[in-house]
Formats: sequence, C-alpha cells, structure tokens
Amino acid sequence: MIKLEHITKVYPGSDQYAVENLDLEIESGSTVTMIGPSGCGKTTTMRMINRLETPSRGRVLVDGHDIAHVDPKALRRTIGYVIQQVGLFPHMSIERNIATVPRLLGWERAETERRIDELLDLVGLDPDVMRKRLPHELSGGQRQRVGFARALAADPDIMLMDEPFGAIDPITRVRLQDEFRQILRKVSKTVVIVTHDLDEAIKMGDRIAIMRDGRLLQYDTPEAILANPANDFVESFLGQDRAIKRLALINVRQMMEPPRNVGVTRSISEEANLHAALSLILAERLDGLDIVGADGGRVGYLPRERVLSAQYEVTEA
Repeated sequence: MIKLEHITKVYPGSDQYAVENLDLEIESGSTVTMIGPSGCGKTTTMRMINRLETPSRGRVLVDGHDIAHVDPKALRRTIGYVIQQVGLFPHMSIERNIATVPRLLGWERAETERRIDELLDLVGLDPDVMRKRLPHELSGGQRQRVGFARALAADPDIMLMDEPFGAIDPITRVRLQDEFRQILRKVSKTVVIVTHDLDEAIKMGDRIAIMRDGRLLQYDTPEAILANPANDFVESFLGQDRAIKRLALINVRQMMEPPRNVGVTRSISEEANLHAALSLILAERLDGLDIVGADGGRVGYLPRERVLSAQYEVTEA
C-alpha cells in the first residue's frame, strides 16, 4: 500500500539529514508503528506520505502511484489523519467536524448523516447525545474518539496517526488503545502510528520501525525486534526489561484455565496481555485473576504460577 524509495529530506539552510536514504514498505491492512528519539525523523517520514512534507530526493508510492504527481489536497482527502491535539474545529459541532471531508467530496446529505451516526457508534459515542456538542464540551478521550471518527469519515484506505494518545491520561490511554485495536480489526485499514511510547509501539504495531538520526535501524515484527535487536543502540533503546516486554505479545486467553466456581477479587479483560496481568498480580500480590469477556462474564482463570512460568520461558528464549 505504501512504499518509500530512497527517501531523503534536508531542510533549507540545514546541512543535516532529517531523513536519510530511507526504504520502507508497508503492506495493505497492516499497522506500522514508528519510534525513536526526538528528532529521529519519524514524524517527518509520516508527513511525507500525505505530502505535508516533500522529499528532497526519492519517491513515495501509495497503492503503486507516485504521489509527487497527485494533487496534494486530493491526496489528503483520501488519507485519514489523526494528531495528538486532535485538531477539531472548535466552532463546529461534532457532527460538522466529522462531516468535513465527506462534504468536501460532495457526498449526499443523507449519506453523510448515516456515516456520522455509524462512526459515532463505532467509537463508542452516542450520536443522539454527541452530535450537537462542541469540542470544548467533551473530555480529552472523547475528543480523541471524535478525531478518529473524522479521520475515518470518507472511509480512507490509509490512516496516519501522530502521537494519537500522547495527550491523554495513562488510564484512558490504555483503554483507548485497546478499543482502537478492536476498531482497526473491523475496518481493515493500513495504519502508520508515530509514537514515543515503546509499550504503545509494541502493543499497536504489526511491525515496528525504529529510527535514529534520520535513518531506519530496524524494521520487523515486535517479537523479532525484542528477541533480536539489530545493534547496541536498539538493544539499549528497548531497555533491560525487553524480555518482560515480550509478555505484551501474549494474550491472556492463551494461558488461562477454565473459570473457577468462585470468583476472585480482581479480574482482567480477555483482550489483555500477560504483561498487564503480571503487573496487576505482582502489584496486588494476587494468586490469580478472573478473565472476563466483553459482556463482563467470566470466561477463564489465570493462575499466578502460569504467568510466572511464561515470564521465565520468554526470558530463557
């Protein structure tokens, strides 16, 4: 879906590369997270995909077409874009914000109205309650949901997300990450996410691109990168607990036992990973966790011993 060929970016008046000779291919329907130190070129790289930045050298291909020959405004209307501060128009109602691109594309009013309701439902907001509200009347998490809905409004094949959860408190951030992962499974988009959060990169990405000083150091699945860092910098960037981080790639469903007759004091979602389960078990000195489904019912039990054994197996691997 997206192919970057020998992309180089040098800003006028600078003798340093913002991005240097970068080659990257992103498969259709996959989610790629880009991460690295501040100033490494990840945001510049993403912005070149929708021509908010222009490469000094090299080509960007979207669905096989060189975007240098595509009208920038027309291109951007076909690519969803979500930023950290959401960027909703403050004087527009939620429904008008979501309808921005469909109206620019000339959609029929009835079609646009249906799409607004559909997307608000998709992101977990009640259309009857939210349609007429202004952005300042929403919480940060709600505004982020609306921003995501707006980016999906014209049903783009590609979604670009620049620090989409960075301005949200940690508890809401984790919940939104989980919800957006489920949404992305339903809508099947090609997604590029820029983040400073390694745990987020591991959690959200089918593949991770690690950059430094404008160069791509490693591009692979989270499991492969955690198991085999490309060099000393990547290994240091991943941290000494990278073996533990690999637990984030194992779903609790893979390790749970049948439900117990008597519920325990704490539970965790069946969508959670072993890293989250281990953190909760150790923090509260639990013997185990109930695993609950989307309806809140118990679907399994995760003993402390099974999580600890998985931790040692991953560390030894």
